[in-house]
Amino acid sequence: GVALLVALVAQNDPAAVLASITHLSWRLAVIVAFPAVLVAFFDTLGWRYAFLREAVPFRALAASRLAGEAFNMTTPTAAVGGEAVKAWLLRGHAPLDATLASVIVAKTTITLGQGLYFLLGVVVAWETELAGTPLMLVMSWCLVIEAVALGLFVLVQTRGMLGWTGRMLERIGVRPASVQGMFGRVDASLGEFYRTAPGRLGLSIWFHFVAWALGSVETWLLLRFLGSEVSLATATVIEAFSTGVKVATFLIPASLGALEGGFVATFTMLGLSPTTAISFSLVRRLREAAWVAIGLVAFVAMRPREPRAPAGEGAS
Repeated sequence: GVALLVALVAQNDPAAVLASITHLSWRLAVIVAFPAVLVAFFDTLGWRYAFLREAVPFRALAASRLAGEAFNMTTPTAAVGGEAVKAWLLRGHAPLDATLASVIVAKTTITLGQGLYFLLGVVVAWETELAGTPLMLVMSWCLVIEAVALGLFVLVQTRGMLGWTGRMLERIGVRPASVQGMFGRVDASLGEFYRTAPGRLGLSIWFHFVAWALGSVETWLLLRFLGSEVSLATATVIEAFSTGVKVATFLIPASLGALEGGFVATFTMLGLSPTTAISFSLVRRLREAAWVAIGLVAFVAMRPREPRAPAGEGAS
């Protein structure tokens, strides 16, 4: 990823890229803060409604989410290592099985929200010069594959996903009774959530969708700061297609390099400069780095509390 990023920068006038970023001046601080603060707020709301019941203070949710996303961005854990961090940080506010169930539901709803936003981008792109291009074909297939994968993911959650994992561990000789018990409770929580809380499920998807849609505002604003006047519709196409690249390259931490290649392809197809694409992406990387730092500070600052026992059990 680093090698690809370096190659793309080297091939697209590094001096011009540096000059455009330097020219941002105080505007860089604006991009770091806005609309990123609103995105964090709505994504935290999305996670809040992924709990079956209100159990964790919003402040703790926000801090643990920032910490978990920092781990997702910086570690090669296929964007799921940070989810374990989130559940672990909340162990003093709710039982571990409840927090694990919530992060699984939230991972599902944030991806569903991204899928809806991606669909919006594809629909808008049909009205632009991208219609009929190879890029449009690739993104349309990515949307279909993602929709099928999401459907299967929700299905296995309702059929005892973790219980199946526990049985697989037994077959290879691993029999941690306490973990298997927790897996059963998580499966029960997931099943209960999908059966009894459609309203909370819908709100979780909606808030995550709003967070994704705010990316259009950031793209529009940043390109304006870089001297490229684009419509909000064009900004939506750029941002939506970038989310498709992120999903397709989830194994690469922060989709490093791959995302830049996607930006260059999309910008070129839209008649924008590839140099602008690289400048745009590097500024986004600076914003990401700032929020990763904030997340790591949140991780260090969160004080561990005594784990909460599952409902019906005594304190451990």
